[in-house]
Amino acid sequence: MAAVQTHSLFTDFDIDLFKAGKHFRLYEKLGAHLLTIDGVAGVYFAVWAPSAETVSVVGDFNFWTAGEHELQVRWDSSGIWEGFIPNIEKGATYKYKIQSQNGGVTTEKADPFALYCEQPPHTASVVWDTHYKWKDQNWMKSRVQTNALDRPYSVYEVHLGSWKRNAEGKFLTYMELADDLVKYVKATGFTHVEFMPIMEYPYDPSWGYQLVGYFAPTSRFGKPQDFMYLVDQFHQAGIGVILDWVPSHFPSDAHGLGYFDGSNLYEHPDMRKGYHPDWKSLVFNYGRNEVRSFLISNALFWLYYYHADSLRVDAVASMLYLDYSRNDGEWEPNIYGGRENLDTISFLKDFNEAVYFNYEGVQTIAEESTSFPMVSRPTFAGGLGFGMKWMMGWMHDTLDYFKKEPIYRKYHQNELSFSMTYAFTENFMLPLSHDEVVYGKKSIVNRMPGDEWQKFANLRLLYGYMFTHPGTKLLFMGAEFGQGGEWNFESSLDWHLLDYDYHKGILQLITDLNGLYKSYPALYEKQFSGEGFEWINYSDHQNAVLSFIRKGNKPMENLVVVCNFTPVVRENYRIGIPQKGKLTPVFNTDAVKYSGSGQGTTKPVKVEDIPWDGRPFSAALILPPLSVIVFKIS
Repeated sequence: MAAVQTHSLFTDFDIDLFKAGKHFRLYEKLGAHLLTIDGVAGVYFAVWAPSAETVSVVGDFNFWTAGEHELQVRWDSSGIWEGFIPNIEKGATYKYKIQSQNGGVTTEKADPFALYCEQPPHTASVVWDTHYKWKDQNWMKSRVQTNALDRPYSVYEVHLGSWKRNAEGKFLTYMELADDLVKYVKATGFTHVEFMPIMEYPYDPSWGYQLVGYFAPTSRFGKPQDFMYLVDQFHQAGIGVILDWVPSHFPSDAHGLGYFDGSNLYEHPDMRKGYHPDWKSLVFNYGRNEVRSFLISNALFWLYYYHADSLRVDAVASMLYLDYSRNDGEWEPNIYGGRENLDTISFLKDFNEAVYFNYEGVQTIAEESTSFPMVSRPTFAGGLGFGMKWMMGWMHDTLDYFKKEPIYRKYHQNELSFSMTYAFTENFMLPLSHDEVVYGKKSIVNRMPGDEWQKFANLRLLYGYMFTHPGTKLLFMGAEFGQGGEWNFESSLDWHLLDYDYHKGILQLITDLNGLYKSYPALYEKQFSGEGFEWINYSDHQNAVLSFIRKGNKPMENLVVVCNFTPVVRENYRIGIPQKGKLTPVFNTDAVKYSGSGQGTTKPVKVEDIPWDGRPFSAALILPPLSVIVFKIS
């Protein structure tokens, strides 16, 4: 094997940007790059290791022997080691053997910029490329419209390892999922699919949230180009792809980012900031410019090479607060005496500005569970700059309400109506995610009270209420057909349940709710604005009924929504209407095709000159038990 040759992909400008925290295309420079130099093919390697004494590339091409292929450190104090090794081909496995200046510590690390990794439990990086011929041009051209905030946004959240498995209980590959999963998501009407983290991770029980290979789709399901094909197929089917992204923490595995060059390189050196007690993992040093360049480059990498349409950022609350999950004495206030992590706030603003500046038509979504202000407001207005934020308060209050027996619900109606007091302070997404069906919380259907009929009627009611409430929607896999048990990441969903009418009814309901959401602009055009919502009556506690109007850009397309949260049929139930005309039912969660009782108003109802609910007109309706009915005003 030939010796390492001097070569560099870096310019002085690259180095300046890197040191300033403003190099957002680092993946073009750092990592392993297949090149041909002076007619000789090989690989250019570059790695950031400023505390290193020596850095060797070790791999299957040199019998993993340190010293055979030593990289050269740059003269500019950037801490970057680089060099070109001839005759290495795509598919070669490698790591960096780093002799540190700090007490002679030696580490052997996977490449932080590796495009592909060995399948766990193996831990080496693999020389690879990103060449792929995309066929999603129509989607990419129209994405600025279809992925906008005033469009339907209904998300199917998926854990690829447990959505479905083959007859031997093994994972489906990216290629198999490109057929099976794409058809399923298309048939059920979701506008987007969200993948729990697919970046390489060593430990299956982490569900992917402990990342090691930030630039590599996990090899569990196939090659990088196979994952590109999966995204491509979704786009060709008209479905957007959201990737979970985890800049909040990373594991301390020996081959990972932790203590990379014998120093706290990626993690914050003060363990009050650099260690996460909940997940026993390390926290990035958001105040270090080179780390900011690494993370923002990583975000843009997935948008560029993998055509991701949105990034859902995990555990934002844990990043924002210095005292998150920490006791007194375990954290230090910021320079103003507060608990906010100022470095994180600055980083998140830079991240969002870089995403929205560089990629038209994409969205960023924050999983943020506190009342931190202006998460989904523009940075120029003082916000963090996200496109959307998960509405965790709605989720908790709604599930707490639904688990109550209907006889007690009249005492808790404020748990439902309260969400509208803050619904438009952020661009909220309503999440019923994987976190709600694990650790003894039960599946969504088994949180519902009553006998079997009432459980499924309550579930239909919950989904009808969710899809007519302002905000975008997210359902975790299995919820769309009433998965009975809690989610188990080690096995497939219980697809056999679709042999039973109640479960088939739920799947049909979700399919039709997605169709309703996409068909009526009043449900999405102003989903983040108070102009898109008007209460009719939120105070009928005694009957446990809520009624409201959803509004779009055209008043003649407004919808009236009436929710009955008890198993009692309400005959001649009158609601106030702001205009003359008629109410035509367009959706009923109690329909027979959903395994409901088939009750409720089924024909157009005339609006009468009878004042009601503070409005000049009204209409008398029949409300089915445990149901949502949606009416068109005409």
